[in-house]
Parts: sequence; C-alpha cells; structure tokens
Amino acid sequence: MPATNTTSTHDHGSSGGSDLLWPRCQSPGDLAVIEAIPLEQRGLPACTYDVVLRAGRLWPDRVALSVMRGGSDYMACAQRTFGEPAADVTRAAKALRRCGVGRHDAVMLISPNCDELITATLAAQAAGIAAPVNGSLAKEHIAQLARQSGARVLVTACPQLDPAGVDIAATLVAAGLIDTVLLLRPTAAGPPAGSAPTLDGADVAYLSALTAEHDAEPMIDGYADSAELASLFHTGGTTGAPKLAAHTHCNEVTDAWTVAINVTLDEDSVLFAALPLFHVNAVIVTLLAPLLRGQAVVWAGPLGYRDVGLYQNFWRIVEHYRLAALSAVPTVYSVLAQIPVDADISTLASAVVGASPLPETVRRDFRVATGVELTEGYGLTEATCASARSFADDPRPGSVGQRMPYQQLKAVEITPDGLWRDLPAGEVGTLAISGPTVFPGYVVSRTDDDFVLDGRGTLRDGWLDTGDLARVDDDGFVYLAGRAKDLIIRGGHNIDPALVEDALLAHPDVTAAAAVGRPDIHAGEVPVGFVTVRAGSSVTGDDLASFAGGRVTERAAAPKAVTIVDTLPITDVGKPYKLALRAAAAEQALIDALSGRPGVLEVRGEVTAGRPSVTINVASGADRAAVEHITKSFALDCTITTTTSDAHDDQETACVR
Repeated sequence: MPATNTTSTHDHGSSGGSDLLWPRCQSPGDLAVIEAIPLEQRGLPACTYDVVLRAGRLWPDRVALSVMRGGSDYMACAQRTFGEPAADVTRAAKALRRCGVGRHDAVMLISPNCDELITATLAAQAAGIAAPVNGSLAKEHIAQLARQSGARVLVTACPQLDPAGVDIAATLVAAGLIDTVLLLRPTAAGPPAGSAPTLDGADVAYLSALTAEHDAEPMIDGYADSAELASLFHTGGTTGAPKLAAHTHCNEVTDAWTVAINVTLDEDSVLFAALPLFHVNAVIVTLLAPLLRGQAVVWAGPLGYRDVGLYQNFWRIVEHYRLAALSAVPTVYSVLAQIPVDADISTLASAVVGASPLPETVRRDFRVATGVELTEGYGLTEATCASARSFADDPRPGSVGQRMPYQQLKAVEITPDGLWRDLPAGEVGTLAISGPTVFPGYVVSRTDDDFVLDGRGTLRDGWLDTGDLARVDDDGFVYLAGRAKDLIIRGGHNIDPALVEDALLAHPDVTAAAAVGRPDIHAGEVPVGFVTVRAGSSVTGDDLASFAGGRVTERAAAPKAVTIVDTLPITDVGKPYKLALRAAAAEQALIDALSGRPGVLEVRGEVTAGRPSVTINVASGADRAAVEHITKSFALDCTITTTTSDAHDDQETACVR
C-alpha cells in the first residue's frame, strides 16, 4: 500500500482544519516544524468520546472495525462502520449511567477481546472512567485493583466467551466490591439465549440488552474536560504491588494523535490489532489513533497473538483483509519470520515492534521473509503509551526511535540524595519524560468526589522518571542502555521481578534472590530465579520453585525454575548485575531445547554489547540446519561455531530468537 504525505481531505469542522491537525511527520526533520505550532492550536478533540463522535460524523459509512471470531475462522467477523460505534458507544454509555456510573466513577472491564469489549471500553470513558484489568491475574490482585478503583460496576465475559468471567465476578461480588455485573457476548454470536446467570448480591444483565433500551442521541454530559480522568491502567511498578496509573483524556487523545500523525500510511490503509484491551498499546495505538485518522482496523479473536490458528493463517489474513500495518513484540515477529509466506502480502508496509529489545537477527529474518523493515518504538504506561518511534527510511542503529512531538526526553543523573542533574546529549543516565502524555499519578485513595493521585517518586516538576537507562542524542533519538526496572515481559504482560524475589526470600534457607526472564518460544519470557542459600542447607531448586509458586500473588509470576548459586553477580559498584543472570537463563533455555541433539558440544551464555547472547558449538558432522531451526524459536542473538576434526573453529552467525 503506498504511503502518502498529504493531509487528510476528510478532516474539517470543529475539530480543526486538516493543515493543523495532520502535519507532515515522515522524517526526523519534521519534528521542529511540527512543534513550531503550539499543541493547543492543533484543534485536537477534548476527550475520547469526542473522538468517537467525530469519526462517526466524518466517515459514517466507511468500514471502521472488522472483529474476527478467531484465527482458524478468520473470514467470519463482525464488521461496523465508523457511524455504528458512535451510536453503540452512546447507547452503552447511557446504560452505564443508568447503572449509577458518574463522571468520576470507574468501570472495571475484565474480558478477552471481542466486538462488544471495544464498545464497552469507549463507553466507560464516556460515562465515567475505564479500568481494564487482565483477567489472568491472581484473584487477590484483581480484588485489590477493584478496591483501589472503587468500581461498583464490572463488565466481563459471559460463559460462552470465557467461563472465568462469571467466576471472577462471583468472587468480587462475594467480597462486597461489585454490585452490578454486565456480560459481554462472543463476537458475531447473535442475541443471547435465555436470561443472564444470577449472582447473589448483584444485578446481572447482558450489556447488549441494556444498551438496546437507549437511543443514539449524543449525550451532552459525555464530553469530559480534557483534564478529567479517562482510564486507570494497572502496572506492577517497582515494588511488586499492583498500582493503578491514571490517564486523563488529554493524555490519551494527545498520545493517540501523535501516533496517528506518525503513521506513514494513507486513510485507506487497514491496520491489524491483536493485543488485549487491558494493554495501553491496544487502546491508544489500535483503537483511538485509527478513530482519529479514519483508518480501518481488523481485530484478532479473543486469544490474540496466543491463537495458534492466527499463526497458521496469518499471511492469508494479511491478503484477505489487505492489511497494511501491525504492531507486536519481538517473539511474534520471530515466529512469523519462520512461517512460509503463502499469500499475497504486498499491502503490508509497516510493522512496529516494542515492549522488549529487538535482536538484530529478528529484524533481519523478518525483512528477508516479508520485505518489510521492522521499526522500533518505546513507551510506558506512565507516559500513556508511545514516547518514541523509528523511521524505516532513516534507520538509526541501536535506537528505539526519536521522541514523539510535544514530548520532551532527556537523560539525567540522579544523585544518592535524590537530586537530578541534566546530562549532555549522548551521555547515559536515567531517562526522563515530560509533556502532555505524562500521567498525573497513581491512585492512592479516593474521596467521595474523585481520586487522590500521587506520583510515588516517579514525578518531579512535571518530569517522569522512567526507571530506564538511556542516552538521547541531539536529534531526540533514544538509545536504551538497560532496563533499570528489569521487568519480565511474559506474553506482553509486565511481571515485576520483586514478586518472585519476595516469594523466594520468604524461605528460611534463602539468603539472596534475583529473578529474570528466561527466553521462551511461546511467551517470549518466563520468570526464573537465582538464589544463594545458607551453609548446610539441603533445599533444592525444585523445592524453592514450588515454594515460591505457592506464595506469589500472580500466577504468571510463578518461577519456572530456580537455580542455586554460590554468589549473585554484582557490578563494580556493588549493584546487582542481572544481565549476567539473563545470559545464564538464556543458556539454560537453549540447553533444554537442544537436549539430545547429536553433535551439540557446548552451549554458552554471555553478555555481548550490553545484552545476553548465546554461543553454540557443534561438531563438524552435526546437523547444523536442525540446530539453527531449533534456535530460531528464541528471541536472542546467537553465534553457532563448528569444531572441525583438527580442532579449528569455523564460525558464522545464526539467528536465535
């Protein structure tokens, strides 16, 4: 699909002229030109409900959403024009108001992706505040988030969509946290058969039944002030305790707009979405940004990138829907690069990667397989979503991209007494962000009228301490130098290592603990632990893995393995050195994967250029192609060496992902 640098011909009216709303943003040099005009003069919608209604006015008959039932049945989908979500969101928002949701009330949403969840998420922001939650969290975590949000209304999956939905609802109702439960149906399922399930202590109904009772006349009180809260997204933070990061309507609309102007595709391009709607990327990048630009989005089924059928049919899905762009994590692209292209994918022009470091081998193999260059991005929940993006036509090796318009990024030195000192361009320090996308804080309590927010040490004079180490050059390009938070990213979900470490340290024989992510072909990373134990202890790694698994408050954080070591590695200044542990974990992952493979002589993990890598030594007669095939399932940089009969090595680089 050809890219265009022209401004929109459809955008006009109260939202601002096309020359202001859609400036050229296709190269690094455009940044200064864009910022020469103040953001407040750009004419952005004030709130997300305005974004929805505006799209309905401008493109009432253009296809907006195609929501698949699943990867195996990818041609079966629910399709709606831009005019239909505007009406559906309005009706659903009125239904939420009827359930008692006011402007400062949160609506908890726990459901796999489906057509109705898109409507419910936007309606929650129109009526009150959306609080989307990952349903795979431990019930204790979900209950804690319900208490923090103060939500009394829960939108969740009916048993046909996800049997866990009503089970979670029952737990929250029994705890006295929820008194209204609204059920979502599977995509394209038709009217519900029979009445809704009953729960003692709560009103239960299908959301679709309630929305049918209301008209689609825009609700005047749905237009929130830009400074009011739009959503609460949960994040593990740095302590392991669940936190709710608050987003204002200004945060979300501005970040979605900067994403939309950075897209190099025209309005007829079709985007692909597969991340869960409890993830900020799904809401900002694949929901609000396309609504602003008038671009169609094809949504994967409820399993998203965990759907085996999606991978089996992926290239046919690209051809069928004429997809032009997608975003995913490195492990997804690693898998896709190994799937033979069995369809016409000439429309695919953009593939954005983020959430974890991108191995160069993944970039190379995806480009070879598809002809599409992966472009990196950077962002975090506390800065709404996206803060930096790359340019396919102007690659900056090692960079995650240039700062987004109107966001300021810098590296600072944080002294032991907490003082900040700005560092010169190109010097590594803690990355800090300011601008209209920086969140107002975490929810710490609420009054009768509103939430009480606190930056909890991450905010200083409008600047956000990201916890990441980076350098920023004179052009605003960011080069990450390590993850200060050392988050473990499992299937796109952030796991704080402190959850694992605290559980391990609770064992009486453990004297020190560190948790890192081990590469995994299915989840990208899984948590593993490294510990030291007291002298004379007979405890084993399996004992400790079982012990910690029973204590973590989040099932996904249960360590897959625990290794007992003599000492944990530290840096020259005495700080924990987790890169070495990540390299050791990568080594073990490859050892397990190559176990029993004839001719594999050695697997060695190491730190190379600031990232974990693995060297595999094979005998000259080994089936090298088979070894490479196995290692390509892991998102890692790898070198395979061959030992010949005269003990000389013949070395070449292979892809381990």
